[in-house]
Order: sequence, then structure tokens, then C-alpha cells
Amino acid sequence: MFSRPLHPLLVLVVAILLPGMGQVLNGMLVRAWIMIFFTLSLGVVTYHLTTPAHSFIGRHAGGFFIYAIMVMDAYLWARYRYARWKQA
Repeated sequence: MFSRPLHPLLVLVVAILLPGMGQVLNGMLVRAWIMIFFTLSLGVVTYHLTTPAHSFIGRHAGGFFIYAIMVMDAYLWARYRYARWKQA
């Protein structure tokens, strides 16, 4: 009935290495574009709200926050799709 989805751990590794690709592998292209947009936008906003005395992570904290959400989102959707495929 359903085509076999990728294993959730593979999607997790890809999502960590390539931002947005976890959503693409899950078939959510629009969601990937939206999350990449917000990652870049919040990274720029936090960059301009901090001083040069802050670390690289601190200066781009908004972008890293959305990046972490992207990774978790890709993994959870992959787990859901994989479990649904196993039940069918």
C-alpha cells in the first residue's frame, strides 16, 4: 500500500548534516523551504542584535534554534512515517 520510507536514523543523520534535507526526504518540500527561510532570517536578526563580543553561536542563536527544531521535526516525521508503514 505505502512505499517503504527511509529509516528514521538515516533521515536524522542527513538532517543534521544538511539543513532542510530531512524534510525533503520526508516529502515535505514546502516545509523545508519555510524552515530554511526562518533559520536564515532569525540568524540574521540575532546577528544584528548582538555585539562582536559574543561567540559565533551566540551571534546566530536564532538560526541555530530553528536548525535544532528542523532536525527534531525531520526525525519525528520519519519515525511516524516508518511506524505507519510497518503497521500496514
